[in-house]
Amino acid sequence: MSLTDYLLSALGIYGVPVLFAALLVGSIGVPLPASLLLLAAGSFVAQDELSLWPVLGMAAAGAILGDNIGYVLGRWGGRRMVNRLSRLVGGQDLLDQAEASIKRWDGAGIFFSRWLLTPLGPFVNVISGLRRYSWPRFAVYCVTGEALWVLLYVMLGRSFSDRVLAMSDFLGAFTWAILGLLVLAVIGWKLLKYFRSSPLG
Repeated sequence: MSLTDYLLSALGIYGVPVLFAALLVGSIGVPLPASLLLLAAGSFVAQDELSLWPVLGMAAAGAILGDNIGYVLGRWGGRRMVNRLSRLVGGQDLLDQAEASIKRWDGAGIFFSRWLLTPLGPFVNVISGLRRYSWPRFAVYCVTGEALWVLLYVMLGRSFSDRVLAMSDFLGAFTWAILGLLVLAVIGWKLLKYFRSSPLG
């Protein structure tokens, strides 16, 4: 049984505590299928196996708590610990992208990494702490972004309860496409600046 199958099975048996724990650990940086679990939870809500408000509340609480743990790791763990964490989860490139997004887009980078560019989320958390980004502002963007992510995915799972896996594949592909376009845009912008500043430009 794969980890995804095990988590889906555990969600069906134990309910919202599994959702809370998975989103907490995933927000810290451990690669778990958090978005799929939210969709599955929405499907369970549609089948009256779970209640909507506990699902929304516990999922958001787990994600927000995990985000703040990541922030604390970055703020007090130092650059060496952050780099070690990025190697552990195989994400040095994502770490670099997250740092660039925080530097360029400030709070918008935090907000959009909660629900639109979710693979960047854990790295944005630790980079925010490392750069000593204001915690109250981080908390505001974190709470609003995670609340939107949880609500969006749970309601999609509820609406498309018979097509959860297909919806997960589609949303995952969409997220990586957006992230790829973002990387290309950053590279294009740097190249444009380079050629403009070049003596031959």
